[in-house]
Amino acid sequence: MAKIINSREFMEKVENTKGVVMVDFFADWCGPCKMLAPIFEDLSNEFNDKAKLFKLNVDESGEIAEKYGVFSIPTMIIFKNGKAVENLTGFMPKENITNKLKAHL
Repeated sequence: MAKIINSREFMEKVENTKGVVMVDFFADWCGPCKMLAPIFEDLSNEFNDKAKLFKLNVDESGEIAEKYGVFSIPTMIIFKNGKAVENLTGFMPKENITNKLKAHL
């Protein structure tokens, strides 16, 4: 299950982490975010041993969203060794997200 992290946890769990991390920037009121949620959970389970997947609520952690240029949600950012390497904006099929994530493993 993808853990929801806050601004305090972001540096430790994303920016200071070796390997691949994907963060789903979402909001509770966002319809496409709700559609993406079960897909993101599936990916979290499937990639459990290869990548870490987290969720970040933009309403509660707006400064992190702003830092990474997240102005539309849902946005997923793939980080590798603490650096943002790819942004995926908007709802997309699971297969597309899977392929993007696999490309960075």
